[in-house]
Amino acid sequence: MRSVLRVMPLFVLLLALSVALVPAAAQDMMSYSTDCAAEGYTGTFQSVEAVDAMTVKFTLCSPDPAFPAKVAFSAFSIQPSEYLEATGGGGDLITSPIGTGPYKLERWDQGNEMVLTRNEDYWGTPAIEPTVIFRWNAEATARLLELQSGNIDGMDNPAQGDFAVIEADPNLALYLRSGTNVFYLGMNNRIAPFDSLEVRQALAYAIDRERIVANFYPPGSSAATQFMPPSIFGFTGEVKPLDDGMTVDEKLAKAAELLDAAGYPVGDDGTRFTVTINYRDVVRGYLPSPGVVAQDIQAQLAQLGIVVNIEVMESGAFLDASDAGQLAFYMLGWGADYPDATNFLDFHFGEGSSDQFGDKFPEITEPLKQAASLADTGERYQIYIQANEAIRDLVPMIAIAHGGNGAAFQARIAGAYASDIGAEQFALMEDPNDDNLVWMQNAEPIGLYCADETDGETLRACEQINESLLAYEVGTGRPIGRLASDWSASDDLTEWTFTLREGVKFHDGSDLDANDVVLSYVVQWDAAHPLHVGRDGNFTYFSGLFGGFMNPPASE
Repeated sequence: MRSVLRVMPLFVLLLALSVALVPAAAQDMMSYSTDCAAEGYTGTFQSVEAVDAMTVKFTLCSPDPAFPAKVAFSAFSIQPSEYLEATGGGGDLITSPIGTGPYKLERWDQGNEMVLTRNEDYWGTPAIEPTVIFRWNAEATARLLELQSGNIDGMDNPAQGDFAVIEADPNLALYLRSGTNVFYLGMNNRIAPFDSLEVRQALAYAIDRERIVANFYPPGSSAATQFMPPSIFGFTGEVKPLDDGMTVDEKLAKAAELLDAAGYPVGDDGTRFTVTINYRDVVRGYLPSPGVVAQDIQAQLAQLGIVVNIEVMESGAFLDASDAGQLAFYMLGWGADYPDATNFLDFHFGEGSSDQFGDKFPEITEPLKQAASLADTGERYQIYIQANEAIRDLVPMIAIAHGGNGAAFQARIAGAYASDIGAEQFALMEDPNDDNLVWMQNAEPIGLYCADETDGETLRACEQINESLLAYEVGTGRPIGRLASDWSASDDLTEWTFTLREGVKFHDGSDLDANDVVLSYVVQWDAAHPLHVGRDGNFTYFSGLFGGFMNPPASE
């Protein structure tokens, strides 16, 4: 059992003083702050303070009406401060997490399965099933066979042709998601030929989105007209795509014209240039058939004399490389974490977003920053029209599809459902036939310190073990209390105060307090902090959703 009152470690205190953090040295509670006007600082955090043992206050540099939705996200789950320090911010923190959730990690047989057992000391309603087992297989057909044979109780992402098979089987049940995702072609504008606006625009005209959706996507899918899915606030129907109303032949002619203007005419060998397209061979709701889609894009661009070499990468290495801006041309996607434009637009195109598309465009970042600070949805909507127009015209990526997808379960599983944000709570489900629930998804989790992960399969596993201050209500997606029992904001939405829930214990038996919350956020916020380590050190969600790091590396 930890004492609520404790003194900061000396190395943390010395570092805090050296980088202008302000710990409350005369007290037992942690407090960190920075100057919003500091040169080069683009973040929205001004301070994080443990007001007392059970109260945490966040002060922001500008209003943020989406703040509750952001802190509910699993990337901002709370870790025990002693465990953060003991692990050095990495190591066992990634493979042996200590959370507060309804399940705790019993065993991770890497490459085979992950076993979670019920947290008998859980503060809330205990999990129904004593055991949840995560397994994975990249092939949708193999997952369905496992479900049909009874070896598993639920599976993610049935294949395009399997929806009808599942619906016709009385032993199975299909649960659909609403397509709150996007599949896109990423292009890094720091790498030729994608440093040319004309080239990026040409590819936007050349890719036949409707053909890809019709041939390779399941029912409920749609061709993307902009990055935002229509069901998420921030989609602006007034903003039409560049190729709106054009025939396929007209699109190809326009693409050829732009490529010629960019200085890439067809050569004597019939080609303009050669590029490599990278992808990871894992199925996602936004991309159910990555291999054949890559081949189709290759064939489509060959019509223009563009030679596309296809290169498959391991999932974790692919995500790390794209996030670091090391890939020129690649296939990736995104599923909603919470239902707001900031989750899609700010994370990918805002000031603090990753380097995956290369240099940022002020025509995009400035309206996004303005919209994120407004509480009035009508005012925000008008600004998102500007942002979506700039994204369309500057083409940092090509949005292709919003994928219809779902999950399938044994029909007997009570409480089964498919979360629109891929955050199924297995603690709510029950198998009347035995004392475990076996779930099969597309890929193995990459790591279980989800402050430093962005992969959906990984986040789903984390969400069973760890908890954030708030959570998303099943069915509505609205933020509700989790580790915080109550919260409030100042009138100008720059101060957010959270009251922690009494009696919450971590899986090691220690008590949750405000210092755990402060340090969990600070090690993400301050890129110079000795515990800012993680698995690869990107902490992409924090910088993407909160505008940037304090003390970012010189390379940024």
